[in-house]
Amino acid sequence: MSEDQGPDTFAALEKREWAKTDVATSYAMVFSKAADMVVPTLVKAVGAGPRTNALDLCCGHGNVAAGLVNAGARVTGLDFSPAMLGMAREAVPEARFVEGDAMALDFEDQTFDAVTIGFGIPHVPDPPKVFAEARRVLRPGGRLAFSVWCGPEVDTALGYVFHAIGQFGAPGIDLPPGPGANDYADPVLAFPALEKVGFSELRQFTVASEWQVNDPGDPYDFFYEGTARGGALLRPQPSENAAAIRAAVVSKVLENHGAGPHWNVPIPAIVTSAVAIEK
Repeated sequence: MSEDQGPDTFAALEKREWAKTDVATSYAMVFSKAADMVVPTLVKAVGAGPRTNALDLCCGHGNVAAGLVNAGARVTGLDFSPAMLGMAREAVPEARFVEGDAMALDFEDQTFDAVTIGFGIPHVPDPPKVFAEARRVLRPGGRLAFSVWCGPEVDTALGYVFHAIGQFGAPGIDLPPGPGANDYADPVLAFPALEKVGFSELRQFTVASEWQVNDPGDPYDFFYEGTARGGALLRPQPSENAAAIRAAVVSKVLENHGAGPHWNVPIPAIVTSAVAIEK
């Protein structure tokens, strides 16, 4: 086992949590209802069509791959989670799915016309390595598009949950060091990293994705049951802390989105696109 795969590292946490069938399934069935709303923007940003050879990195259960296939592209999906890949193969039989490392791709240089990354960047230990690998396997003129959830500076369920964890979480339940969940939504960080490895024509788009829920505590449940980073903070909480965190999320949903009985809870995303240039 390499050093970055040790038991207390960010990489190990991500691989361990996403290997769990229940976590992967919950993400695909519930949490991903917001991620699905971002798929059309990713597909459009890479100009996918019948002549496109596309690579979908961190493909998860295959929702972006399905969008690319529906646009006519020839699609290869890659992920490190066998649980996710099993769902992807069943959901999108037209695509080819392989297990692998987005930071060290087993593809030849200039193989693809498009690379998409649907919310995968926060789950890798070294995002610039992923950008460099994406550039390597893209042909000049090929397009990259990736999505990241907006941070808590905007109105977002992500902010509700992580602020409540900060307020009411038990001391000592922490994540190992790793990239911030929203770091690469920020063009100040994302654009220079992309330019450094050979991308230009950098653009960002905001997608007003959301969850439609019948329980104001659902955002807590979605993070608890269907995420690696959030779940690793929520699942070990003592019952008293867990109840306080969920109650704080409920309070915020009611405060910001009314008394119900149904709520549209925002969890907006940023899509960044770029074009591979000759080095």
